[in-house]
Amino acid sequence: MTLVELEAFCGAHDWAQETRRGRRASFVSFYGWGVLARHVDENPAAQLPRVSASAPNPQPVPVRVYSAAVLEATPRVRLMARMAKELGMRRTEVATSHSRWIVEDLVGWSMRVVGKGGKVREVPLPADFAAELLELGPGYFFPSRHQSGHLTPAYVGKLVAAVLPGVWTMHKLRHTAASEWHDVCGDLAVVQDLLGHASPATTRSYLKPKQSKLRATVEAAAA
Repeated sequence: MTLVELEAFCGAHDWAQETRRGRRASFVSFYGWGVLARHVDENPAAQLPRVSASAPNPQPVPVRVYSAAVLEATPRVRLMARMAKELGMRRTEVATSHSRWIVEDLVGWSMRVVGKGGKVREVPLPADFAAELLELGPGYFFPSRHQSGHLTPAYVGKLVAAVLPGVWTMHKLRHTAASEWHDVCGDLAVVQDLLGHASPATTRSYLKPKQSKLRATVEAAAA
């Protein structure tokens, strides 16, 4: 493809800013490989306009909204929502979660979550949550109707979104997990590892500090 064709292709899509930024990076990387492998003479994507990172806009789901949602949800959907909110799992990770991900060590139980690119991270499990997952038995936690695989990530996201009102989505439950974890530990690196982010900048975009903490910090410094 030429630069003009790439620009036309990108311009024809109504992508979010971060998606557009990621697509540009993918094109640059792909054609960069093509040049090194001598499949093409030049990298047309290198001249695509740069896309700046979007400003952080974390939107953790309010406690009252989440509490009402899990009361309304079926047991299966409630478990999906809990995995997003309490374990910070993406909808794809929830959809593909499997009994073999649950492991026990000398301290307790953990979930070895298989995330983007097959990257594995270990998320500690509260004892009651581990017991609930173990009761589901061997196999996928959310099998498809024909028991031949698991539910699709899109369908899992749709099920959870259906019990959340208005603008709230399953992904925003990850924002909730990030914000609550950071409130507890105050350590960005810990939250980054729990969420499976490659960059701390991405993790920071998930965090929304409580206004009470902002005020307490300013007042304590001024005292």
